[in-house]
Amino acid sequence: MNQLSALKQFTTVVADTGDFKQLAQFQPQDATTNPSLILKAVQKADYAPLLRDTVARHRARPLDEVMDRLLVRFGCEILATIPGRVSTEVDARLSFDTQATVTRAERLIALYQAESVPVDRVLIKIAATWEGIQAAAQLERRGIHTNLTLLFSFSQAVACGQAKVRLISPFVGRIYDWYKKAAGPAWNEAERAGPNDPGVQSVRQIYHHYKKFGIATEVMGASFRNVGQITALAGCDLLTISPELLAQLAATDAPLAPALSVDAARALDLPPVNHDEASFRYALNDDAMATEKLAEGIRAFVGDAVKLEHLMQAA
Repeated sequence: MNQLSALKQFTTVVADTGDFKQLAQFQPQDATTNPSLILKAVQKADYAPLLRDTVARHRARPLDEVMDRLLVRFGCEILATIPGRVSTEVDARLSFDTQATVTRAERLIALYQAESVPVDRVLIKIAATWEGIQAAAQLERRGIHTNLTLLFSFSQAVACGQAKVRLISPFVGRIYDWYKKAAGPAWNEAERAGPNDPGVQSVRQIYHHYKKFGIATEVMGASFRNVGQITALAGCDLLTISPELLAQLAATDAPLAPALSVDAARALDLPPVNHDEASFRYALNDDAMATEKLAEGIRAFVGDAVKLEHLMQAA
């Protein structure tokens, strides 16, 4: 049995791509997208016609609505290939506006419903700012499920659990990137691999907290740089993995056992943690890595959304 098949026995495998024509070979349960992945996809010959067709159909509409229609078009194509859910992202420019995020999320769901997609097959992706988390709490109460992304800190995860969001996406690889860059020449790759990887350690802490205290929010490790980070989190609720790393797992026959378990987490002696707005903002500010990576991630998603808009205007 290859490692991908083994992983699927105890973790839900999610494909991290906008390239829906690649999905079938890996048979993931769910799929995630973001503006960067959609931008990458529409620059390929296979997907350029989809962008042109969406723009041609809705050219008279405001640009932000055409963008949402393009995202939903990709989401529908992905849902035709997978049995589970697709994650579709709210414009990152709204990351600090709770009400605008709620409104945009409701429009995305309405567009999916117009294509006869059930609401429970869509997760609305929102950046895990305080405002984004409050928007997610409102949406969850309305029956719209959310995936809180750009999550780099334990404080973000605690607030998401309190908000009863459906799923969080802690970014393993970007945490690893920050610590590796900060260490410079002192970084020892072998010593900081597997369970000692700072990104892996972050997800393990979140997973243990959720399972210990019966928090229903699903944990989906994301943004992987290597297979070792994935195998060190085997047993996590979900892992969203790029097609390149899915292929590496499928090509490897080495044994794979769970590294995380609910029973082990419940047996740990952990203190309860809760946040109000003030303590959340202080805890996030106190974490230099999370503060920097959250801001950088929002800027990058906005930058790629703007590039995507330029392509749409030129189509």
